[in-house]
Amino acid sequence: MTQATLIVSTYNRPDALTLCLESILHQNILPSEVIIGDDGSTEETRKVINRYQKKFPVPLIHVWQEDKGFRLAKARNKCLAKASYEYIIQIDGDLILHRDFVKDHLAFAQKGFYIKGGRVNITQRLTQKLCQRGRYFHPNIFTPGLTRRENSLHMPAIARYLAPRRKTKPSLGCNMSYWKEDAVLANGYDEFFVGWGGEDFDFAMRLFHLGRKKLALKFAGIVFHLWHNDVHMENREKNFDYYDAQVDKKVTRCEQGLDQYLNAGGQES
Repeated sequence: MTQATLIVSTYNRPDALTLCLESILHQNILPSEVIIGDDGSTEETRKVINRYQKKFPVPLIHVWQEDKGFRLAKARNKCLAKASYEYIIQIDGDLILHRDFVKDHLAFAQKGFYIKGGRVNITQRLTQKLCQRGRYFHPNIFTPGLTRRENSLHMPAIARYLAPRRKTKPSLGCNMSYWKEDAVLANGYDEFFVGWGGEDFDFAMRLFHLGRKKLALKFAGIVFHLWHNDVHMENREKNFDYYDAQVDKKVTRCEQGLDQYLNAGGQES
């Protein structure tokens, strides 16, 4: 079976990260390693990770960078450089994963494709309740406090039929998977992107321009997204203007990306 690295992005949400890590522990098939890309969180997040490192049955690696604003692209590149396995599954640390999340991504993985997943949203009230409890919880379609709850139905056979046929946006960075060798060809994430928005679309479009096709999962690869306020939106227009220009130029490889960390094991060169 394909071996995968699970990359988890986080920033100062230790309560949400706790729920995310619990859901990883309860996967029916575990990834071969988990790398947490930390965009400058405080000591509280480090303590959560240290606690789970003692109980995880696979390596749980913490990649931290100084807090200099919303630099998700840089954090993901550092994690990609450290990844030991051929397939990358990528999520955010404010997700609760369906028990078959990793299993589904591995089952759908095939050369020449990348995978875009979707998500179910958890309301503010339920998010606060779950974070206060801090215990494992597996939502389902009947759980009160969900929106887009139809996405929580797990029907892999239907998902397999729909995946190559669905018309969707290029990607959703919080639920995505791809081959590491393809990420290297595209030079990972473009670190022009600072602040929310566009870095996942840009990465997926470069994969597309390299000839990779998209599988858009519905009813498989399910995640439940914990509520939060929208933040770090100040560069949104700038980011998407840049993205649009890159699409027009059919760029396949970004200039400021993954390669600066590959020889340094995920550290800045």
